Amino acid sequence: MKKIKDYFDPPKILVLGFAALIIAGAVLLSLPIATHDGQGLPLLNALFTATSATCVTGLVVVDTSDTFTTFGELVILTLIQIGGLGFMTFATFFAFILGKRVSFKDRLVLQEALNNISLEGIVRLVKRVLIFSAIIELTGAAILSIRFSFEMPIGKAIYWGIFHSISNFNNAGFDLNGEFRSLTPFVDDPAVVLTVCALITLGGIGFIVMNEIYEYHDTGRLSVHTKVVLVSSLILTLGAAILIFVFELGNSKTIEPLSSTGKVLGSLFQSVTARTAGANTLPIGDLTQSTLFLLIFLMYIGAGPGSTAGGIKITTLAVLASTVWTQIRGREDVVLFRRKIVLETILKALTVAVMGMFLIMAITMILTITEGDQHNFIMYLFEASSAFGTVGLSMGLTPELTPIGKTVIIFTMFAGRLGPLTLAYALTMRRKGKKEPVGYPKGKIMIG
Repeated sequence: MKKIKDYFDPPKILVLGFAALIIAGAVLLSLPIATHDGQGLPLLNALFTATSATCVTGLVVVDTSDTFTTFGELVILTLIQIGGLGFMTFATFFAFILGKRVSFKDRLVLQEALNNISLEGIVRLVKRVLIFSAIIELTGAAILSIRFSFEMPIGKAIYWGIFHSISNFNNAGFDLNGEFRSLTPFVDDPAVVLTVCALITLGGIGFIVMNEIYEYHDTGRLSVHTKVVLVSSLILTLGAAILIFVFELGNSKTIEPLSSTGKVLGSLFQSVTARTAGANTLPIGDLTQSTLFLLIFLMYIGAGPGSTAGGIKITTLAVLASTVWTQIRGREDVVLFRRKIVLETILKALTVAVMGMFLIMAITMILTITEGDQHNFIMYLFEASSAFGTVGLSMGLTPELTPIGKTVIIFTMFAGRLGPLTLAYALTMRRKGKKEPVGYPKGKIMIG
């Protein structure tokens, strides 16, 4: 008898797997043991929270610390860990433990989940993903635990350290500070800010990049993919941090009252977290319009492919920017780091970027209808961008969403976590497997 997974292709398996994980998480969060009031979370709120955790977004309709018991927090943390690394990664891990062989179909799903170019070495990559994640999360947890131990009992400090390390490495942004404060109490704390920034960045560059850096001492080379991710991430992070510093310098509600160190740390953190982490050290609702628009742009972009991040991915932006620059210069070939980018990659980048933009526009329009006129338009655009990029930053709209608004954001978070990847994979499969049955004559359309 064939297994159920044999009837589905890898994208469908990923979609169904994440959906099943979300439903299981929602059921657990709706149990009386999950909340302090002993009532359990209402089903829609439980589904919203489970989706946000599994899709490593961080948008919350209720405050995590104020609402959930330790059991509820551990459910959220488990969803973050599995959702961030991918349920197939954990399925493979248990296969290793049980000594089972990883089938060809499982390898295809892993390839899709990790957004890897080929099947070669995919099982070895999964092993390293687990090792890298464990080392990074434990290191982050140790540093944060030591820092938190100065303000709370050691047991609680260790728990906080582990929770915030896993949450931020997986770019989820859930926190335990209460009252929807996120990490604002630590805005000028170098130990917390720099550690969390490092966790977010490492989780966002992608496991393929991590693996190539790890192997660099043996291979002595980095692929064009890794170079694009590293260089583009550095440019975007530093560039955005400088702009945020300039935009907020005179804002008395954000960085103006802070010390020079606090101003730099606050600007840097908001630059890093907008690339899909979700934690914040400055009150998002008090930021200037210029900064909010910049954050929307950063959330739309996201971080690296095959990472815990969302968005259209930074490689998509790099390819499109290079294509535009090539056209401006009147050249034919799109080149990055002395490597020609093939047409198939350019078309994929264009498709993912346009689909992402249309989705954000559609969700924003729907929110203006479902939520009415009581909020500014930029709040709806910000919320839609945050959900699509699986970021988790909010101007305060999330807890006030109507039931329809919550449902729309749930769909957006789910689509943002899986949509661009499954779309790119489906396009590749069709292009390799099928050709147009009829050859058409060329048609010319005027552009610009």
